[in-house]
Amino acid sequence: MSSDSHKTLKLEEVISENHNVMAEEKPVINVGLQGIYIDESSICKVDGVLGKLYYRGYSIEELANNSSYEEVAYLLLYGSLPKKEELENFESQLKANRTLSESTIGIIKSMSKKAHPTDVLRTAVSSLAAEDLEMSDNSEDANFRKAVRLIAKMPTILAVIDRTRNDLEIVPPDASLGHTDNFMYMLTGNKPNELQSKLINLMFILHAEHSSNASTFSALVTGSTLADLYAAVTSGVATLKGPLHGGADEAALKMLKAIGSPANTETYINDALAGKQRIMGFGHRVYKTYDPRAKLLRGYLEESVNSAPPDVKNLTQIALAAEEIMIDRLGQSHGIWPNIDFFAGPLYVWAGVSADLFTPIFAASRVVGWCAHMIDYWRDNKLFRPLEYYTGQLDLKYVPIEKR
Repeated sequence: MSSDSHKTLKLEEVISENHNVMAEEKPVINVGLQGIYIDESSICKVDGVLGKLYYRGYSIEELANNSSYEEVAYLLLYGSLPKKEELENFESQLKANRTLSESTIGIIKSMSKKAHPTDVLRTAVSSLAAEDLEMSDNSEDANFRKAVRLIAKMPTILAVIDRTRNDLEIVPPDASLGHTDNFMYMLTGNKPNELQSKLINLMFILHAEHSSNASTFSALVTGSTLADLYAAVTSGVATLKGPLHGGADEAALKMLKAIGSPANTETYINDALAGKQRIMGFGHRVYKTYDPRAKLLRGYLEESVNSAPPDVKNLTQIALAAEEIMIDRLGQSHGIWPNIDFFAGPLYVWAGVSADLFTPIFAASRVVGWCAHMIDYWRDNKLFRPLEYYTGQLDLKYVPIEKR
């Protein structure tokens, strides 16, 4: 044996040495992945400093004031605004895929009176996978078709949820109506008036996409395992439920109703801030100035408040009073400004939508964003596998249960 062999370390010693070296220096930990870029994308840009939002390069103001949800959905999925024939074909595909199977309707009926609509939606979306004849086809073309089916069916699911839990007859889709108008028709049994049509189309556009938010990231994590599009969207719906994400609009409306009147607004906010309670609808992980979506909603409410029904007028006046107080207290000094959830409630109430449908409607709008990101990510897929820094003990000795 040569003298060099005495210098050779056993494998266990090498591993131990490396472990000790690595353990000496704690890594930088970005809790909640704050400030971490997970990918690059041309789908959406959120400028939190300037308060700007772009879908495929188009400002949210341009799209909200000029476009329809169908046009925006096509833009997000395929990368450009559609030509007339392309839009007509896309609209036809959506209309052709609105109907639900009896088995999916059965699942909804079994849950609708026992669970929150978001939970029912999550389960119903998951069930759609069992009925898709292209489930085993993972090609990009097939995934685009699956995306169309999901976009088309989710509003129908919501309408069936609300009708069945209220013991009302299910209203079948109307092929003469556009995407959001048909949703309101299936939900209420009546074709929407001009105001309702405008409001629900606006809300669907504003919620359609928002870069790598929590639910989009959740969908991407699921899809990165090469699970199917239905699994990814189911993850997105589940993540959206939380009050720090999609559930915030419902929570914000509850707060406005708890305040009760504009005269009580300052007292309520003073008490809440003194008790270090969260004021729902204010603050955002990305926006350090006014959320541009909230600004659009605020502008519409402020312009139309005098013609609003009494309950909507009262909620709007409370919201505007709370906004003024919060901006004065925390806007410039802490970068806490209104987000889209704060003004969504009064608009949904005006459109005749119940509060517990706010979050699932958010999901029915955002599904196009989830699908667009997922299809894009699969073009160069990499499994998400972050690291976690361990701070517990090591090499503990097992103690038999009778000696513990």
